[in-house]
Amino acid sequence: MKLFCLAIVLTFSTLGVSAPKVLKYSEDGTPTNMDPVQSATLYSNKIVTAVYDTLYEYKYLKVPYELKPRLATGFPEVSKDGKTYTFKLRKGVRFIDDACFKGGKGREVTAQDFVYSIKRHFDPKNRSQGAWLWTGKIVGLDDWKAKGANYKKEVAGLKALDKHTVQVTVTKPFPQLLYTFEMGFSGVVPHEAVKKYGKELAIHPVGSGPFKLAGHNSKQTVLVKNKNYRKEIFDPVAEGYDPKIHGGTGIGKLKGKRLPIVDRVEVNWMKDVVPRWNSFTKGDEIVWAVVQNEYIDQVLASKQPVKLKPDYAKKYNYRVATEAGFVYNNFNMDHPKLGHSTDKKQNAANKALRCAIRKSFSWPQRVDRFYLGIGEAYPGVIPPGVDGYDEKLPKESITQDIVGAKQLLKDYGWNKKNLPKIVYPAVAQVRSKQFFEQFRGNLSKIGYPKSKIRYKSYATFGDFSRAIKNRKTDLVPMAWGLDYPDAENTLGLFYGPNSSPGSNSGNYTNPEYDALFVKAAQMMPSKERTELYKKLNKIIIDDCATISGFSRTRIYVWHKNVAIWPQRDFVSNVFKYVDVN
Repeated sequence: MKLFCLAIVLTFSTLGVSAPKVLKYSEDGTPTNMDPVQSATLYSNKIVTAVYDTLYEYKYLKVPYELKPRLATGFPEVSKDGKTYTFKLRKGVRFIDDACFKGGKGREVTAQDFVYSIKRHFDPKNRSQGAWLWTGKIVGLDDWKAKGANYKKEVAGLKALDKHTVQVTVTKPFPQLLYTFEMGFSGVVPHEAVKKYGKELAIHPVGSGPFKLAGHNSKQTVLVKNKNYRKEIFDPVAEGYDPKIHGGTGIGKLKGKRLPIVDRVEVNWMKDVVPRWNSFTKGDEIVWAVVQNEYIDQVLASKQPVKLKPDYAKKYNYRVATEAGFVYNNFNMDHPKLGHSTDKKQNAANKALRCAIRKSFSWPQRVDRFYLGIGEAYPGVIPPGVDGYDEKLPKESITQDIVGAKQLLKDYGWNKKNLPKIVYPAVAQVRSKQFFEQFRGNLSKIGYPKSKIRYKSYATFGDFSRAIKNRKTDLVPMAWGLDYPDAENTLGLFYGPNSSPGSNSGNYTNPEYDALFVKAAQMMPSKERTELYKKLNKIIIDDCATISGFSRTRIYVWHKNVAIWPQRDFVSNVFKYVDVN
């Protein structure tokens, strides 16, 4: 065996052929579905945007975030009333070769493919998790669904004008439209693949992106370079390269290289911290990691500012970044004792209970124990750095107040006997159980019986997500990565029509909130819109609809032989920019 391996090495050397470049990557979850209509998680989106094309994508390194054309040739022509968008698509872009096509050869991507892909979200059979993006926003699309989702029927606001021209007409101004056409939900799917594979499209994607799927199971997803991918040359400066920020990463040296650069991407799904860190530090396995609490004292020389210890600084590059998103604990407003009630007295009592639970929560305790002790919570659901964030908001909603919580329970007649049972849902992980214990421990301080606060674990994130989408959990302890850099995206988590299985997984409903949200969502950036965003945020805070929020500070570390700028937020389709030496 040793002689055989040596012979192979000598053959490569003799022929002057480089060994395939393999990026060994890792994430802490697993994609549940690789069909764009189901790409609701970070993990699914990571794969979907690598294998499917979207009209737009974000510049790899640019901050503030900036869109650029992907499948589109440029930015659209927009009518004077801001309602009609006309997009031109690249010519000659082809789907991967696949048995679903005649002769197994991938055909050209057309405007009709884009129209078909958006329609799929409004076909009830697909139970789309992305339809909320366009519900009520594209002329005729909701009506098309109501009349039977017949793909032969045209939608007035969604047309292929010719082979390479798409026209989208919205019901009212929708400034976020282009952002939605960057997301994995808008991935362009050929009808032939849907016809041949049906539900199996979830594990057999057929796209036109830089990679194609070579293998997938619960532990690993393998992508290989799409050899027929169009010619795309990397220009670091156009992508936002700044020598002061990215100078030590090797990214600048990639200028002029054809994308994608690596031949193979192995994404290892490791939900547990220890195996992931061990794989990273071995040196010949996964090449990047996020420093977790368990290793912070081992790795960091200081937290303020973040600095690696010398031994780690020699081996790894690092980056400190605040996530474009936040963690939260929403209440399921369907719960008879936590949520909405038509009985005014009960409704007031339920709100008091939610507020009391929120008062029991300790953000400093949570941050210190689980988030490296770096960062501070803020009121509401608009993260720092996003239009509408208000640093002057009172801190009451993020301050632990045991005395105040007890008083609220007493004032509204809650006691140990009538307090409802609360089931805390989570993926089966040690950290999730620790979250629960901390949550329950603080509730016990306000007199909540521990026996009434129970833990329910789900084997996979997919099982956990399905339970939430089906309204089967009392709480929604999750994280939300912004789909696009606009507070409309986070405020939409509480918009009534977005209720489960949509993004409003807490099923919050409030007519006043909904009306203001609709008004703000169609406004261009302005002081008036900013004030509306702030008002919406305050309604959520005052109604105690959630325990929020906190944006995690992540410390990324990666091997110095890899040219990469780790991205875990809404910037997708990033594998194509990476090089491995």
